[in-house]
Amino acid sequence: MIPEEAISMYNIKLLNKIAKVGTDCLDPAKYTVGEDIADPDAILVRSAKMHDMTFSPSLKAIGRAGAGVNNIPVERCAEEGIVVFNTPGANANGVKELAIAALLISSRGIVGGIEWAESKKGETGIAALAEKEKSRFAGCEIEGKKLGVIGLGAIGGLVANAAKGLGMKVYGCDPFITVEAAWGLSRSIEKAASYDEIFAACDYITLHVPATKDTAGMINAESIAKMKDGVRIINLARAELVDSGAIIAAVKSGKVASYVTDFITDDLVGVDERIICIPHLGASTEESEDKCAVMAAREIAEYLENGNITHSVNFPDVSLPHNGDARLCLMHKNVAGMLSKISTAIAEAGVNIENMINRSRGNYAYTVVEVIGGIPDGVAEKLSALDGMIKIRVIGK
Repeated sequence: MIPEEAISMYNIKLLNKIAKVGTDCLDPAKYTVGEDIADPDAILVRSAKMHDMTFSPSLKAIGRAGAGVNNIPVERCAEEGIVVFNTPGANANGVKELAIAALLISSRGIVGGIEWAESKKGETGIAALAEKEKSRFAGCEIEGKKLGVIGLGAIGGLVANAAKGLGMKVYGCDPFITVEAAWGLSRSIEKAASYDEIFAACDYITLHVPATKDTAGMINAESIAKMKDGVRIINLARAELVDSGAIIAAVKSGKVASYVTDFITDDLVGVDERIICIPHLGASTEESEDKCAVMAAREIAEYLENGNITHSVNFPDVSLPHNGDARLCLMHKNVAGMLSKISTAIAEAGVNIENMINRSRGNYAYTVVEVIGGIPDGVAEKLSALDGMIKIRVIGK
């Protein structure tokens, strides 16, 4: 393995249209940005599918302008020493607002009523006819109802607080809630010990968790059977969370009063007026797209220029102030003895370590070593030969 040397100009490939306010964050004196970059140092992407792509050896990072990374081969990127970033929270307000709209849409015959009104264009006495027919689209109010929020991250927390402000009794469940997220929750949010508690108690359930092997299909025939009759379900998170066949059967039987999803699939569209498919509009606001683009661009720049990692989904977050003359950024397997081997190799070259930080995430680890006086020739090559080393970058040699 050949270590990567520091470079003065970085190439950034765009796989989707990225908001200009984001790409403008990349100094043109340091970055070439475009769609036709052959060997990029980094890729900025929104929804383009990357699983079948072959990555150039030059690729160091992928910045996803959004939260979900299902379109990126995250594990393969880790194996190749490519850091994958996302932008958690950047689109949270946009999705929160759509979630509130979905609660209202699921409660009232708004969509059906609008479609009925449009079908009556040109008819005489339409106002009188509307008064006669409007009971077909009557619904219920959300005030006083119980809402279960599954997932209390950046989006789920905002939804919980907003729903509380609208007079709902809110239950939240998130086994992996962070301290920061917990601090942001209203004290009046009820803590549910399990998903089953939410299923049994709530009139409305909204999903705000990533799609993983543990959450895929979490809403299925078995879980729906545990829910209250007439429950309303909102899914703006990931299509994979809900078993389409089970939700169709539950809506047709009346067990589920309505299902609102931000994901259009052929098996759901047009099946029943109580199944409402939104064309993936959760983060489709100018504000969300701008925030995501800016965050992704800044994460990429900080990593390329300084080796610091923030909001990665496959490597640990690591930040070390840049005070020395040069730094080694080492991506390696999370195995015993690696730090000792790294320190020994550097010391044997007569280099004094000014500062050092190491963090791990699952099977992978990331170490940044800062030195005074530069990195002598041969050090990076020696480190590259260590068993378990994945990739090495030298910054400020």
